[in-house]
Amino acid sequence: MPRNFYWLLALLLGYWLTASAWADGGAPTADFLVLNYHDVVAESAPGAPEAHFAVDKKNLEAQFAWLNTNGYKVIGIQTLLDAAKGRQALPSKAVLLSFDDGYLSFYTDVLPLLKKYNFPAVAAIVGAWLDKPNPPGQTALMSAAQVREAMQSGLVEIASHGYDLHRGIIVNALGDHQSAATARAYLGDNHESEESYRQRIFQALEKSSEHLFQTLGVRPRVMAWPYGDYNAVSLEAARRAGMPLTMGLGDGGNTLADLGAMRRLIVTGNPDIRQFSQLLREKRLAQRLRVAQVDLDYVYDDDPRQTERNIDLLLDRIKHSGVNTVFLQAFADPDGDGIAGELYFPNRHLPVRRDLFNHVALRLRSHAKVKVYAWLPIMAYRTALPPDWYVHEWRDGGGQLSAKRRLSPFNPAARRFIGEIFEDLAIHCDFNGILYHDDGVLSDFEDASAPALAFAHEVWGLPADFETLHADAGLRMTWGRHKTRLLADFTDYLTDRVKFYRPYVKTARNLFALPVLNENSEEWYAQSLAVFLQHYDYAAVEAMPFMEEAEEPLAWLQSLASKVAAHPAGPDKTIFELQTFDWTKQQAIPSEVFIEHVRWLERHGARHIGYYPDDFHLDHPKLPDLQKLFSEK
Repeated sequence: MPRNFYWLLALLLGYWLTASAWADGGAPTADFLVLNYHDVVAESAPGAPEAHFAVDKKNLEAQFAWLNTNGYKVIGIQTLLDAAKGRQALPSKAVLLSFDDGYLSFYTDVLPLLKKYNFPAVAAIVGAWLDKPNPPGQTALMSAAQVREAMQSGLVEIASHGYDLHRGIIVNALGDHQSAATARAYLGDNHESEESYRQRIFQALEKSSEHLFQTLGVRPRVMAWPYGDYNAVSLEAARRAGMPLTMGLGDGGNTLADLGAMRRLIVTGNPDIRQFSQLLREKRLAQRLRVAQVDLDYVYDDDPRQTERNIDLLLDRIKHSGVNTVFLQAFADPDGDGIAGELYFPNRHLPVRRDLFNHVALRLRSHAKVKVYAWLPIMAYRTALPPDWYVHEWRDGGGQLSAKRRLSPFNPAARRFIGEIFEDLAIHCDFNGILYHDDGVLSDFEDASAPALAFAHEVWGLPADFETLHADAGLRMTWGRHKTRLLADFTDYLTDRVKFYRPYVKTARNLFALPVLNENSEEWYAQSLAVFLQHYDYAAVEAMPFMEEAEEPLAWLQSLASKVAAHPAGPDKTIFELQTFDWTKQQAIPSEVFIEHVRWLERHGARHIGYYPDDFHLDHPKLPDLQKLFSEK
């Protein structure tokens, strides 16, 4: 079956349940929250490995009582289905409770509380664990009889948590593990094929449903994804197995259009009532990003053992720095020209310097507890391809290959080539977002390739002749604005290729400062803050006054922050990326200057701040300075 068929199904999956509501005249716009719990313990045990996900029994009851007295309405799955079909309206402040893994504490501690407050809940059961409810050395699980008793209360909806998907599988030669539901197994000298992966997932979801039916006498209609990981293939497999409603993890709330893949706010750290109420109020959407942009070229060494030592240095630094997000280079650029000649992940088009990106990303996420964005070029790839695949600039009376070698977004073959690189990244790596590199620029002399000029004439109605087009200032600006949107649309296409396998990723794109400070410069860059705010979760503005040779750096930064603040979504969706190295003078920015710039931006309304580069070898910026600036009290 073609890949696009499954992608179309996945796009529709979240909406099919609402179709009847529209047919009945309903308007399914109400929203709801889903809370995700795991084990419940008598007292918090901070030293236990699972303590981060466990909730103290007293705190859980306090949370239930708080929901009850603060106007929240705890709903069940049937209420969602009825609302989707227009049979009833969702109550305001609706909350769905879910408990994963089938721990014994659900039967002994949670079920009595559900009965006391008359709260419905979803219990997600791991089929393979249900067969062995009390494995040695592990937390006790419910037996099949206890699960059936919970069901018979009329308050508990049994969901599948997979039969044997709640585990990691080896994904590379280094022995790294990823979720069995979304990863391609490493088979020694190659990876699991697309067809083998699909077959494994479809069989796994069918087995999960059938096993619960045979054991409990009920076929689940909800799938709760282990670790929150799912993709278009697994969504279709769940639907085929009779589970059209699925649950991942993620910040924010849901509408009825999200039933195919609901976000769940995972309850961690055994929150008290103040923290719990903040979780429901902010939905973790108010977090300020503190970003380190990291060159994987600094980590790589010809000696794999030295590479591992470098990784350990980086992990320890990031873990203690207060940074909560890392933009991690996924392409090799040892000469610093911004063009990818090799990649750090398996792919079908470019050499692999070493399969390193996923290894470092997984360790950053598990050890340092940060979000990781894959940093990749949009167009700058160095490989032997036909000349007409590349951007051309007008020079010497004709279109010549641009000195800054980039593949042209106007060439369909080049677009597919780049799309397959991003797709391979998503197939083989697990990450939280994408950072689109600052190579996404077309000057007022680009793209002058034949396909680009023909497109501008036939689609945008501009003159077919470059000299006529370029001679008129109004036409140049019109051309620049069209190119801005075309590049944004192209990255949307790349994001779609990634989201087929990683549907929950966020996006950021590097933006030069001048298009922010002077909107007329869109003509020269084909970049616009307004367009970036529309197309990406974050615009990563290069707030680098020394690179721009600003005479008054603080005044320059203040002007940049003011321009961002003029856009309604500007402060919430803009990351100000400061420089920690002066490339003009080839020297590090003094720590006191870096601190001053961070504080100055914060004083003038910047919410999200990052820096580049992070030099963990030389401890620059200094770790104590990062802790002072970024660590949350």
